[in-house]
Amino acid sequence: MDGHDVLTISEVVERSGFAASALRYYESQGLIEARRSGGGQRRYERSVLRRLAFIRAAGNVGLSLEEIRGELARLPQGRTPTRADWQNITRHWRSRLDEQIAALERLRDGLDSCIGCGCLSLRRCAISNPRDVAAGSADAPGAAYLPAALRRRHRF
Repeated sequence: MDGHDVLTISEVVERSGFAASALRYYESQGLIEARRSGGGQRRYERSVLRRLAFIRAAGNVGLSLEEIRGELARLPQGRTPTRADWQNITRHWRSRLDEQIAALERLRDGLDSCIGCGCLSLRRCAISNPRDVAAGSADAPGAAYLPAALRRRHRF
């Protein structure tokens, strides 16, 4: 590594917005790589910033760490990924983003009609679950009436 293309963990923290503990965790999960200096300190290639930006964006879209790992595995080994490489992997989660946008719009519209009508009736509310009638009938734990795209679990 060229000394100009190497960042310390504190520089990566400052530039990426991730905590040092998150960087160590992502390294342990194989999402990013660090080399060690002679004194055992972590050193990152500058290209790690792009990987971290992708991890943040993919997490915000709702991809799990496993899905993020799978997408990052599509990147070429032995060279810095190009813009085309990044575009190829983001195509794989474009449908996820479209699904999440649609779910958020349904949620927004449902809340607007509930609050906007002025009745504030729980009997007609699309997200109310009186006496937990949805218990056991939902396909996932949590808020059973929220669109599935908004019920995904985040594990990072």
